Amino acid sequence: MLALIGAGAVQAAPGLVLDVVLDPESRRLEVEAELRPAQRDFEFVLHEALQPQDASIDGRTVRVRPAGRRDAWRAWRVEVPQGATLKLRYAGTLPALERERDHRGVLQGMPPMASPEGSYLPAGAGWYPRPAALFSYRVSLSVKGGQRALVAGRLEDESLPATPADPYRARFAFDQPTDGIDLMAGPWVVRERRVVQADGRPLRLRTYFPAALDQVGGLADAYLADSEGYIERYGALIGAYPFTEFSVVASPLPTGFGMPTLTYIGEQVLRLPFIRATSLGHEILHNWWGNGVMVDYARGNWSEGLTTFMADYAYKEAESPAGAREMRLGWLRDFAAVPAGNHQALADFRSRTHGAAAAVGYGKAAMVFVMLRDAIGEDAFARGIRLFWERERFRVAGWAELQQAFEETSGRPLEGFFRQWLTLRGGPALRLERAQLLAAGASAGKSGAVVPQQPEVPGAERYRLRLELVQPQPAYALRVPLQLTAGERQETRWVDIDGEHAGVDLNVDFAPAEVRLDPDLRLWRLPDSAQLPPILRQWIVARAPRLVIADALPALGRAGDAGVIDAAGALARRLFERPPARSDATALGGGNEPVLLVGTHDAVSRVLQGAGLPAAAEAMPPGGEVRVWTARAGGGPPLAVVEAKDAAALQAIARPLPHYGSQSWLVFDGGRVLARGVWDAPGPAVAVER
Repeated sequence: MLALIGAGAVQAAPGLVLDVVLDPESRRLEVEAELRPAQRDFEFVLHEALQPQDASIDGRTVRVRPAGRRDAWRAWRVEVPQGATLKLRYAGTLPALERERDHRGVLQGMPPMASPEGSYLPAGAGWYPRPAALFSYRVSLSVKGGQRALVAGRLEDESLPATPADPYRARFAFDQPTDGIDLMAGPWVVRERRVVQADGRPLRLRTYFPAALDQVGGLADAYLADSEGYIERYGALIGAYPFTEFSVVASPLPTGFGMPTLTYIGEQVLRLPFIRATSLGHEILHNWWGNGVMVDYARGNWSEGLTTFMADYAYKEAESPAGAREMRLGWLRDFAAVPAGNHQALADFRSRTHGAAAAVGYGKAAMVFVMLRDAIGEDAFARGIRLFWERERFRVAGWAELQQAFEETSGRPLEGFFRQWLTLRGGPALRLERAQLLAAGASAGKSGAVVPQQPEVPGAERYRLRLELVQPQPAYALRVPLQLTAGERQETRWVDIDGEHAGVDLNVDFAPAEVRLDPDLRLWRLPDSAQLPPILRQWIVARAPRLVIADALPALGRAGDAGVIDAAGALARRLFERPPARSDATALGGGNEPVLLVGTHDAVSRVLQGAGLPAAAEAMPPGGEVRVWTARAGGGPPLAVVEAKDAAALQAIARPLPHYGSQSWLVFDGGRVLARGVWDAPGPAVAVER
């Protein structure tokens, strides 16, 4: 039974007790588990590398029977009387750490892996028997080889080895209900800071860094200080930090995971200075959203969008209005780059497994919170966040619970708002078709339902501005910002529309010369193409990408460099989410699917010249071993070009390039980005008819 104690804490008898022995060198794992299953006919799964050794109930040996195979997992079954305690012992040799996994590979299901450079046993990898959907636990760890290890939770005790032959021992407890256990081990140096939180509770902060990372001057201290700052920030905005500690743990894999009480981030990424200003806060916030309030995945994953809104986007808002608009533009660009057939309803988003899912689960979801705050006001929104946390802390919650909290704090129904943004795929393709200026009181005739907008502009109302807006089915109910401009004067008016055609009348005290629809990009929608510069994301998520390797084309009149050809193919396979089709130069002249042209500088220039296409844009700075840019010339397909000095230069950018999907162009040298940017793409303005 769970019982509330103290300031919102939850105490429970552990649903699972594990005694774990891990030898990273031999990859040997031995576990003794103790649990009380809810079902009499208890079925559990273990990774195929692990084999039950024996089982007992109240000292009596019982049989564990095979119950089938599920991919890399094996199911087992055992009869357990109601209320009895099952003790289970199992062991095996874990798979080796898969160092070749890239940032996409770590988002897929991973097996439990071990090695002297680091071990990671994911929660869903079948390394422990799950007693229930939600459970608390206590885990004792014994790790050999001079390594440290941890799981999420409160560190109750630890013992450092007295000699190199002795193991490291630690015991962790997680008293709140959770849905899984991740185990990490590595050759780490541990730094610790203890602080007192605003409510008087102690907080233990730690870094677990390999020696080379720990020796980077001041890095561990900076992570500890920034962790404390983020915890203070979100405690004030949401409610008290729900745990007793937080650790930053270096991973040998390119991970970026947030678990209760810790974040597990790739050791190479931790070196980057911007990570502390962005990703660290995002992962700490997951202690509230996703780990403090757990996600009802059957009804959609809201936590990534809310975390993106309150972390990544909030940091940009604090930086500048231009920075916040740039992030909103990034979300809309990513969305527009996803083929229409791949659009997913937000209610169907579960996790980020590919770019199309991320555009919805992170970008669209975050924009929903932007629009919600615009609609109900900052005060009601802030109170809704705190109410949601107060009610749902350490419970499983979905979008419906969020809606209810915001309805109560705003005093208005929000069912229509949430229903359309959660259940409709894609987004509205809203257009401003006409703007006409009339004398006050005059009529222009109806082109649709006229929506008088209130309140009106104070002062003398000399004109009536008639606006005609259209959107295809399914039509959304929208609150639309419109920018009215006359010379140096600009004014933003918000109008409400509902339906395919809307005629909107605005009383104004000046004569606008032009009107722009949502120039600040505060609506989730399919923007006009003039607002969407081509970015690499369009190629990354393309359904049927095409690859042209310039150095392999016979038309060049010489044998292609085999090293360049191989490197170009490897780069394309890493960049695209779907295998590209090899094509010749004719692909540059026709078709709608994006084309990637890769090769050496000379070969690429000759192919572009032969196709009548320009070389790299003048807006790009000169130099660099590799130059990457996107373009759409004439009636041809979307084209991305990667021209490199040689095969080694192509190999050097194969890993980092997919991380720059939001860019239109980049210049690399030795695998390092020298410059990058997005093509300027101002949105269209509608001239006001008089």
